[in-house]
Amino acid sequence: MATYYDQNKYNLLREEYEFFRFQRYNYTLEKGNLSVKFYFSLDDKFFFTPSFEIPSNKLYDWDNLNDSHLDTLIFNIGMIELISYWKLACPKKVYIAPHTLDEKQILWWKKLYFNGLGEFFYLNGIKENVNDFMEIIPEGESPCEKINIELKEKTLVPIGGGKDSVVTIELLKNKMPIIPLIINPRGATEECVATAGFSLEQTAVIKRTLDSTMLKMNNEGFLNGHTPFSAMLAFYTLLLGFATDSKYIALSNESSANEPTVPDTEVNHQYSKSIAFENDFRSYVDEYISSEIQYFSFLRPLNELQIARFFSRNKDYYKVFKSCNVGSKTDSWCGRCPKCLFTYIIMSPFIPRDELVDIFGKNLLEDNDLTPILKQLNGEVEVKPFECVGTVEEVNACLEYCQKANDERPKSLDDLLSQYDVTNNLPKQFETILKDNLSNL
Repeated sequence: MATYYDQNKYNLLREEYEFFRFQRYNYTLEKGNLSVKFYFSLDDKFFFTPSFEIPSNKLYDWDNLNDSHLDTLIFNIGMIELISYWKLACPKKVYIAPHTLDEKQILWWKKLYFNGLGEFFYLNGIKENVNDFMEIIPEGESPCEKINIELKEKTLVPIGGGKDSVVTIELLKNKMPIIPLIINPRGATEECVATAGFSLEQTAVIKRTLDSTMLKMNNEGFLNGHTPFSAMLAFYTLLLGFATDSKYIALSNESSANEPTVPDTEVNHQYSKSIAFENDFRSYVDEYISSEIQYFSFLRPLNELQIARFFSRNKDYYKVFKSCNVGSKTDSWCGRCPKCLFTYIIMSPFIPRDELVDIFGKNLLEDNDLTPILKQLNGEVEVKPFECVGTVEEVNACLEYCQKANDERPKSLDDLLSQYDVTNNLPKQFETILKDNLSNL
């Protein structure tokens, strides 16, 4: 696997830039509109001010949250936002000015940063270990306060525009009060929410803005690469959960996300979608933020095949959903990337070929240019694509199905469709809903 940089580049940057500092943050809450800005610095030579906004909406009860509550939630968002800027030069020392952290918290954040940057280290040819890659030094005088607010039986459902969150919202929307959540709305996310029967007034929205200096530095020789987006999303959902008075946060991460991207390693593009992260996050929230809110993945017991089968029964979404990262800016399927090919393959046992071709614009399995990607997906090449794709076993079961002339499902496919991963955190009422629907598949 080719790398973008090398160990020497990493070492030189760490020598040149000795520290990173989370300086402060501020927020304003005016007429129901929350605006937040973070202040980070790299060696006091580069300064970053990323921000986010939550536009006013009748969904939010800001009166339920005092300054201390907001302080806790925003500070923790800042702790995950900082990693996108730290990774430019990976300085050894990270100073945290707004609050203090105890030793257990420091170890927790180091674990998240290290595992969440596993792909970044791997692709950049960097060899590091969790003990030495970073020293977190709290400078604040006080810890954040825990939040003790009784929440209502409502569920926040993040919508990404792909098949997974569609399945979650469709299975839950007639069973309980739910609120869709979108970060930086785009065509697919807005259309999926609308197809599910929700207006934008019934949808929680976050508008997140990256600092332009970081984007410029990415093109000027500083380090660049993947960061744990789903971990960032997790901390944002806590803020929106409290703002909407929602006790439950139901993600749409499947059991397949637990498989490493690089075999026999901990390197996983989907680390922050894995059960390992989910368990760690739940423990952290319970100890340091609030015991009142429950974060879990509703689809954790299922694999990609089962989710695809659920999705296939909702034809209204066929022309609406989009999972392609390459085509996200144009709200399209690029037809050239691992995500497009994997989605085409995983849908193939459940959606007729002509309908699949209509969705993607062509038969992706007949595109010889995609052969190298196919070999990564089916295990002929050891390392899977660094994308949110399923397991080698799932891909090969679908390919076996596609090779059969009589549309008979192979045993490998049936075996996967009958699985149920008991390693999950579903509250009882959610598990009941999922199992009832599985019995009708």
